[in-house]
Amino acid sequence: MLLEQGQKIVFAGDSVTDDGRKRPVGEGLWGGLGNGFVRLVDTFLTLDYPELLLRCVNMGNAGDTSRDLLARWDTDVAALSPDWVVLCVGFNDVWRQFDSPCQPEYAVPPEEYRKNLAAMTDRTEAKTIFMTPYFLEPNGRDPMRRRMDEYGAIMKEEAAKRGALCVDLQQSFAEILKYRYPAFITWDRVHPGWVGSMVIARAFLRAVGAERSVQPAAENQEKNMERRIQ
Repeated sequence: MLLEQGQKIVFAGDSVTDDGRKRPVGEGLWGGLGNGFVRLVDTFLTLDYPELLLRCVNMGNAGDTSRDLLARWDTDVAALSPDWVVLCVGFNDVWRQFDSPCQPEYAVPPEEYRKNLAAMTDRTEAKTIFMTPYFLEPNGRDPMRRRMDEYGAIMKEEAAKRGALCVDLQQSFAEILKYRYPAFITWDRVHPGWVGSMVIARAFLRAVGAERSVQPAAENQEKNMERRIQ
């Protein structure tokens, strides 16, 4: 697994990350990590890797664009001296183009998004794991889905330039969207809810090699068969 003994992992992003986390710093007991994928990641890591004493910190902020996150990066992310930063942002950069079309100043155009990602990663010595924005719409020709895919592609390109890990969350939702309508997961096709949060958490854990938490289904079936035989 990529995560090592005693490391601090700071999750930075918008409401998808935030999900009700504690202020000013989202960590600790009693819901400090919020009620979304960050809490699930921490729970799985605590259960399956208790000896590592990994420290997860949620610094998501609802409503943030990449522009907003960049503005608070030094105080809210870099100042925490993380070993890893998990960067999941871009939803509002796109969303403001659709829900506030008469106020273009609130949206973040593609090239600014690219520059913001670069600036954030350059302002910390921590290793960065990127997680792409997504839109829970299986029709790739849908205007907002198409635009979100464009921003996801930009994030992948910036990750590749740095040799950094990038988790494609849009692809992570592809399987369940074959069988379930988006509103079953979340009414607005962005905020993940419990099902979506589990999809994101599992995608992250697989990406960092947390095999104890998310063993492949075939491997689980094989082990179950061995137990029956014994």
